Amino acid sequence: MGLLEISIIGIGLAMDAFTVAVCKGLSMKKFKFKDAIIIALYFSVFQMIMPLIGFICGTKFQTLVDKIDHWVALILLLITGGNMIYEVLKNDVDDINDNIDFKTMLVLAIATSIDALAVGLTFAFFKINLFISISIIGIITFILSLIGVKIGNRFGDKLKNKAGLIGGGILIIIGLKIFISHVISGI
Repeated sequence: MGLLEISIIGIGLAMDAFTVAVCKGLSMKKFKFKDAIIIALYFSVFQMIMPLIGFICGTKFQTLVDKIDHWVALILLLITGGNMIYEVLKNDVDDINDNIDFKTMLVLAIATSIDALAVGLTFAFFKINLFISISIIGIITFILSLIGVKIGNRFGDKLKNKAGLIGGGILIIIGLKIFISHVISGI
């Protein structure tokens, strides 16, 4: 597997993180570069850790991970997205703005990087330089997440309180997409 293939995989893996970063940007009242860096770091670090864990687990646990990864992503994203929508509907919009605390970001980072775990499992079957591969994935995710936060923030001013509804809906859709694509691929 060459650098081009790894880069394409990195872009594919980063799409969920990019989308969630857009959601985080939507909920920011004012763009803060420091917060965007923190968001991008969470997503990129987990996009690097998960393939490493997957690689280490190798083929021993592949069938177990394949059986539950889509459930874990679905549950985490449904809870997070549902909570965002709930906060907007009960008019506590301030509760979802600028929230990048450890617990929130940990859940989002894990949920958006579950598929990277499966990619790491497949890396175990190829002769690749693992360090270079996960570094490329991390760099791509970092850059796309920064861009996502900025894009989301740009549109957040125009959408005001609807940002939480849109962001929550997007997280739920991502969770359903992961789950449905896994179910379809298993048929």
